[in-house]
Amino acid sequence: MFSKSTLLHLRFPFSYFLLPVFLFALSVSPNLNGPRVQWVFIILHFLLYPASNGYNSYFDKDTGSIGGLKNPPPVRRGLYWAALLLDVAAIILGWIQISWRFALMLLIYGLVSKAYSHPSIRLKKLAWTGWLVTGFFQGAFTFAMCYIGINDFDMLNLMKLKVMVPAMLTSLMLWANYPMTQVYQHDEDRLHGDHTLSMVLGIRGTFIFSTAFFMLSALGFEAYFLNFYQARYATWFLAALLPVVLFFGAWFWRVYHDASRASFRSTMWLNFTSATCLNIFFIWFFLDSTQVGQVLF
Repeated sequence: MFSKSTLLHLRFPFSYFLLPVFLFALSVSPNLNGPRVQWVFIILHFLLYPASNGYNSYFDKDTGSIGGLKNPPPVRRGLYWAALLLDVAAIILGWIQISWRFALMLLIYGLVSKAYSHPSIRLKKLAWTGWLVTGFFQGAFTFAMCYIGINDFDMLNLMKLKVMVPAMLTSLMLWANYPMTQVYQHDEDRLHGDHTLSMVLGIRGTFIFSTAFFMLSALGFEAYFLNFYQARYATWFLAALLPVVLFFGAWFWRVYHDASRASFRSTMWLNFTSATCLNIFFIWFFLDSTQVGQVLF
């Protein structure tokens, strides 16, 4: 079942790009518990996300570059069963180690992620719907899932403004980034009959669209830190984003004059730069705002 092809398509390293959502939820959690934090981290990044990657790869059967995998090998039937096994393991562990509420949210996330590529639904063919659903579930829903799991709270806690605001900010971040993950795949997506948002917007339009949502997201985070925390967090958040802005701006300039520069390599570098900057910021924010750093250091 776990052949080399299967392991590659599960794309475990790709979980790094989604780590900021977990770290943000951790940073604003008031009821920290070491074992729960560890289990939520492991279940999401080593079971749930790889299961989603593998399941979608199995039905996409891409021959060109995909997120986190430049030269994907042909998929095998074992990938399908491996993805389902990881999904089941995530739900069982989530129930045993955390709560039934966390396990239920894992199940919902898994079902929605399957709808993205499964031929009977294939949200990937629906440009705007796919964008909205993917950004919401990888952002706000995942933030809420982490928050419930880390704190062992009931669902009513998600209705609080201090939870809803950061949850929606994560979706704004994902809505800004998501079209950029499609910008180099137009030919491959067209071959499969898919109709992604990046194809609708065009290559240059994708950059402009993502720029607008990135600015909206940044403004939202600034307002959040200023209203719920301290001004210095707002300042350091902008500083953390500076490498992302510089890379994105330079790449946009090249693509504006030559659309062929919208490549897999540049997309992955943008994802890596963005994830790294956000991960570093949210780790520092967690250590500083919760005063965990004072205890450790």
